[in-house]
Amino acid sequence: MRTLSVIAAIVLSGIAGYAGAQIYGQPPPQYGPGYGQQTVSCGSPQHRLLRCPVPRDWRGVQMVRQTSRASCVEGRTWGFDRGVVWVDQGCGGVFAAAYGWQPGPGWNRDFVASCGSPQYKYYFCQVDVGGRGRVILQRQTSDSRCVEGQTWGWNRAGIWVDRGCGGQFLVTRRW
Repeated sequence: MRTLSVIAAIVLSGIAGYAGAQIYGQPPPQYGPGYGQQTVSCGSPQHRLLRCPVPRDWRGVQMVRQTSRASCVEGRTWGFDRGVVWVDQGCGGVFAAAYGWQPGPGWNRDFVASCGSPQYKYYFCQVDVGGRGRVILQRQTSDSRCVEGQTWGWNRAGIWVDRGCGGQFLVTRRW
């Protein structure tokens, strides 16, 4: 009889716990000003690991509101990894994108930068092109040939020139 009472208590507490559980992993309504259009709610059911997908353009997350009684410690009971927020050990919260530093207005623009190879040697002209920017040779100003990938090129940090190449480069800077 005692065994039956223990089993009944376990089953009933499991049902009560399930009935009171919240459904996580679904985007809630917009969470106030300052967090953009989207937040993601994610909570650890029965103190187990849960991974909740976030929009593809999110490069990080911040917890904007804790929804659980259990402790939420970034890196221990919640975190961000490859397009998902993960929560564990009962942690639950509302998460928004955390992009870190972003440039101010007017940063995304086009401008011309001059860069030349002094004495036919490699030279790097530091220009912040941005992660989605690009550079094209607008006008060659040297007698030496300028061939992209051979005597000039660019990366996110700027323009490199070599073997006497010099020119005016159109920088399309994009964050």
